[in-house]
Amino acid sequence: MGLSAIDLGLRGAASGVFLLIVLMVLQRRATNQLALLGTAMAAGGAFYAIVTAPVFPKSSLWWTLPILSSLPAVFWLWARASFDDDFVLRRRHGVLWLTILAVGFAVSLGWTTWPNLASGGSKVLSAVAVLLALAAAVQTVKTWRVDLVARRRRLRLAVLAINVVFIGVVAGAGVAAVPVAVPGEPSSLPTAISLFVLAMLAGLGVLDLRAIVTVNDAAAAIGPGDTAGRPVTDRAPTGRGTADPVLLRRLDHLMTVERIYRQEGLAIGALAARLDVPEHRLRQAINEGLGYRNFNAFLNHYRIEDAKLALSDVTQREVPVLTIAMDAGFQSIGPFNRAFKAETGMTPTEFRREALSRPQTAPDADRYFEIGQLRREIG
Repeated sequence: MGLSAIDLGLRGAASGVFLLIVLMVLQRRATNQLALLGTAMAAGGAFYAIVTAPVFPKSSLWWTLPILSSLPAVFWLWARASFDDDFVLRRRHGVLWLTILAVGFAVSLGWTTWPNLASGGSKVLSAVAVLLALAAAVQTVKTWRVDLVARRRRLRLAVLAINVVFIGVVAGAGVAAVPVAVPGEPSSLPTAISLFVLAMLAGLGVLDLRAIVTVNDAAAAIGPGDTAGRPVTDRAPTGRGTADPVLLRRLDHLMTVERIYRQEGLAIGALAARLDVPEHRLRQAINEGLGYRNFNAFLNHYRIEDAKLALSDVTQREVPVLTIAMDAGFQSIGPFNRAFKAETGMTPTEFRREALSRPQTAPDADRYFEIGQLRREIG
């Protein structure tokens, strides 16, 4: 009886925190893709905590289990939106979620009529959940180093690790037909503990990241995004009082004079080594001093400006766009086109056509103005 009380208490606390996150998002009327996915994930966490409680009636499993089986897809989409700045939520993602939900209902409703078929479908759903959890883990590892916000990096990594382990254990048990954390059973206490820890981390993330993420809505608790489904600006309100002005001036010289951003495959570790400073100090300088949350966005700003100058130069009219992209530091045309359109709203070809149709001015005037403005900001 004591363990059951602890189990229910932890689940109640976790559900309360998850629902509080949902209310915060709704209160701020956030409509971007990450806010929607974060709301769905928090609501899913509360739902999971309630319906897998020992006292929850097993007669409801026919409709609760299909919804539970679709939650890994929501988590995967949230991870993509949180850790991939180029991710855009599309209809096919909704189709995937609905397909998993439909298969879940088919398995649940057909268990008594076609037990063998339902058992196979259940294992397929568990395998899909494991694959989605692994995909989310790969996305985290893939983009973790370019995140410049130290607290967000640690928090997101912790939240993601707990989610992946949690989903992996439950789904893996389904594949192996092992009754681990079966809904409605007293042995679900480890599940309750995991949910409680996850809810606390998510709650701390909401309170902690409000001060370091730029988006002016509740999605700031979980990451960037805008109402059109495109990434918002990767710059945050600057905190130049906490950044080293000497380091910022040296960094500005490397970027605007030596144009180190043209170096192929430039990583933040290599840039820190060039400046002879610890990597964490450089991350702090770029984030708090210049307002960037993502190292790739920081590099792409200079690379896009470089490409814009070349595309506007009448003497380079015949130079292929790919050559200009490679000279600016991009390694392929795809990332260049996406970054360029996100920055300017036009493709490189459209920008070149419009720029060359205007009367030509001094080729470096805009660049000199921007460099001077940046140096005045740095001090």
